[in-house]
Amino acid sequence: MKKFLKGVFLLYGIYAAIVISYFLLIADSSNLPNGYQGSAADPTTFMNDRQLELTYEYSKIRHIIFFLLTPFDWVFFLTILAVGFSVRFRNWSESVTKISLFQKGIYVFWLSVFTFIIMFPIDYISYQLSKSYGITTSTFVIWMKDQFIDFWLDYLFMVVLAIVVYALIKKYNKRWWIYAWVISVPFTVFLMFVQPVIIDPLYNDFYPLKDKELEEKILNLASKADIPAEHVYEVNMSEKTNALNAYVTGIGSNSRIVLWDTTLNKLNDSEVLFVMAHEMAHYVKKHIYMGMAAYLLISFIGLFIASKILEWAVKRFGQRLLIKGINDIASLPLLLLIISMLTFIQSPISNAFSRYLEHSADEYAIEMTNDKTAAISGFQKLTIAGLSEVNPPAIVKWLRYGHPTMLERLNFLENYDVKQTN
Repeated sequence: MKKFLKGVFLLYGIYAAIVISYFLLIADSSNLPNGYQGSAADPTTFMNDRQLELTYEYSKIRHIIFFLLTPFDWVFFLTILAVGFSVRFRNWSESVTKISLFQKGIYVFWLSVFTFIIMFPIDYISYQLSKSYGITTSTFVIWMKDQFIDFWLDYLFMVVLAIVVYALIKKYNKRWWIYAWVISVPFTVFLMFVQPVIIDPLYNDFYPLKDKELEEKILNLASKADIPAEHVYEVNMSEKTNALNAYVTGIGSNSRIVLWDTTLNKLNDSEVLFVMAHEMAHYVKKHIYMGMAAYLLISFIGLFIASKILEWAVKRFGQRLLIKGINDIASLPLLLLIISMLTFIQSPISNAFSRYLEHSADEYAIEMTNDKTAAISGFQKLTIAGLSEVNPPAIVKWLRYGHPTMLERLNFLENYDVKQTN
């Protein structure tokens, strides 16, 4: 195990050196493809020199952190297994109680606490980085509050996962993944239903739009899209960030379109209406349901593959790791490792599908508002507020972007009339 861990750390070190070298020395998102200079997508036309410099610096650092953290999770899970922490957590839980349900809860608690302790310095560095570039505005107290909410929500979901999955493994052995997927369908729908009314309010305050004049304009737009007015909400985000955002969440009677107050503060009414039309498109075009269907399909395939890899890995390495079998809770980090790796592998597919939906929403929004000027200026302001790259490296787009790049979005909008004529 020591030799194995040394090899893992060595490979991770080499990988980290490659990632850092690539983004600092090779990748260059400041150069636009030929033909885009001077267009609406050219950041030099709507950003000053200081904003450009901060954008390139911040983007490089964020990309490095992302590409270092993803395999870091895998190294972390492998270390927990190889050093024997997982087995110790299992033994501690079994020494406290003989009730399997409580054993799972205790095991997951120790695993969650250990994970929180290891990841806290990294999360804090990311928080300070975002704050130093003027993106995050949260005080340390507010940030810590969100960290603890994250911890307990993650713990709750992980306990449910552990109890259900390992009960199914114990009962059905090789077919557990099918029953786990079947149970995940109503569970996913339930989470989508309760998120807007129970989970989201834990982090922020939601309320109807305060600007009544703007509200009337949005209601008229919503009426054209046949959307109930109560689905439009404002959320207090200015105490946490300077970035702009809006999104659609929930399903059924709990579905709602949400605008950050930073978006309302920094965009004019025409720009806000385009953003609202974009979010209304998700509601009208049933993108939430399409996304849910895609997730369930991917999870079906993923659970099947994960079950096969888990069974093989436990047979191959279980004795060395002191894991008794696939129904041993000590194998949970191994299962999480497998799921994390499979999620990463399929991310280009899910991101591409998400980008397709987002582009479809852009098309709907410009057709509904017919205000190209507001759409372009709105996206440009969003780019400035978030210090977002206009033209990120291809690998970043594939693995990180669930939205089209700003180059693609702004170019589409600028040439919208031409495309419609053709």
